[in-house]
Amino acid sequence: MTAKDRDHCERCGTCCQKGGPVLHHEDKPLLRDGHIGYRNLLTIRKGEQAYDPINGEVKPVAQELIKVRGTGGEWSCCFYDPGHSACIIYEHRPLECRLLNCWDPAPLVDAAGKNTITRADIINADDPIMEAIAMHEQVCPYDGVEELLAGLSREKEKAEAKNRLNDLVRKDLAVREYALTRLGLNGEFELFIFGRPLFKVLNSIMSEKTTG
Repeated sequence: MTAKDRDHCERCGTCCQKGGPVLHHEDKPLLRDGHIGYRNLLTIRKGEQAYDPINGEVKPVAQELIKVRGTGGEWSCCFYDPGHSACIIYEHRPLECRLLNCWDPAPLVDAAGKNTITRADIINADDPIMEAIAMHEQVCPYDGVEELLAGLSREKEKAEAKNRLNDLVRKDLAVREYALTRLGLNGEFELFIFGRPLFKVLNSIMSEKTTG
């Protein structure tokens, strides 16, 4: 039976294995009440390349997004229990999970990218970590990364592009180290506070270009 022939969930787990949901303002109570913790979150920064499950494409995101993390190095949602093909927070699942019906994607498509939350929406404005986030966005933006990557394939620009990318990677790691050692940031929250390390994002992009 294909998805278009269904009218109910068969708990195959496919949607959960493709990645955790992006959070919306409607999901704030789940954070407030502790059903989802900051350690369970990942920030996708504006301009970062990420997989769009609706279009099935990897492309730069137009706005900052907060999503539920995967498990280890996998995309599979951290709240997915593969042994039982079940969500361990099913009664308190986020909006996108409640809207997702593989036989009728229209409700999820309609909500995608709308009324989503950012880090500033759920971190106290006077928290010192907000200054570290602002510093990170200033010294290590994604603006221009795509062009620098393209420059690696042009002989005249290759050396300069490589140097600039390496500089961005160093700055990215330096801000993270500052937050961890000077501000006492819990390492479990790093992916929420700063997103994926730039070198990992770049390695993923280069790997896809090599194998694609």
